[in-house]
Amino acid sequence: MQRHCVADTVPRMNADIVDLRAFYASLLGRLAERSITMALSSVWAKLANERLVGLGYAVPWLERFGADSERVLAFMPAAQGAVNWPPAGPSATALVFEEELPLVDASVDRVLMVHALEHAENPRETLKEIWRVLAPGGRLVLVVPNRRGLWARFEHTPFGTGRPYSRSQLTEVLRDANFTPGAFADALHFPPSKRRSVMRLHQVVESAGRRFWPIFAGVLVVEAQKRLYQGLPSPARASRRVFVPVLTPQGATRAMRAMPAAAPARRKGE
Repeated sequence: MQRHCVADTVPRMNADIVDLRAFYASLLGRLAERSITMALSSVWAKLANERLVGLGYAVPWLERFGADSERVLAFMPAAQGAVNWPPAGPSATALVFEEELPLVDASVDRVLMVHALEHAENPRETLKEIWRVLAPGGRLVLVVPNRRGLWARFEHTPFGTGRPYSRSQLTEVLRDANFTPGAFADALHFPPSKRRSVMRLHQVVESAGRRFWPIFAGVLVVEAQKRLYQGLPSPARASRRVFVPVLTPQGATRAMRAMPAAAPARRKGE
């Protein structure tokens, strides 16, 4: 049987911050948030005074699961865009590049990735960066679209964008980045329909799907632990992209480059 490599799958369009906010403000989005919360609760082990980082668009769950944390940060990829969070108080949001997080080594206890791994340009490098910033024994919790699920086939929700994963692919990419996969959970067993008649039955369908067809869930949730190993030297990786602020006066820079070079000054007596 031929295995499908994660890297062979071409990712679809990225999720945009405006679309993400609009989705989770809708009725379908609130139902999806509730279903994912139940799945996260089944794999989330409480850690006292932990330092928690959400990567991607994890803000719907950071307040719920980070209430007892020492510190909570919301990192949002530059390709996605960012919003201020929390709404009240000092902002804990940062616009980041997934492969170069603004954290020192072993500085956080847990990372929650939602709407992140499926959009990563290089999932392996992104997970290696997560491994770097996690403390020894740190935990990574992933929420990704399920390749076999119905939600990955419709692009009117954020779970229909990016690169979906199967359980075996998710296990493979985690182990390749020196993580030990632990407990799995699943969510979104009801169809991603916008019809209110269908959404009224979401609890019945969700309960039935969790029991009878979990293999076709909309998302997969997994907790993985940082695995320690003997470090080996590796060549330095050059950053593949540079983000330029949109308000940079590029026109002035181009004008300076277009000016002819000044003639060299003549020495006295020439």
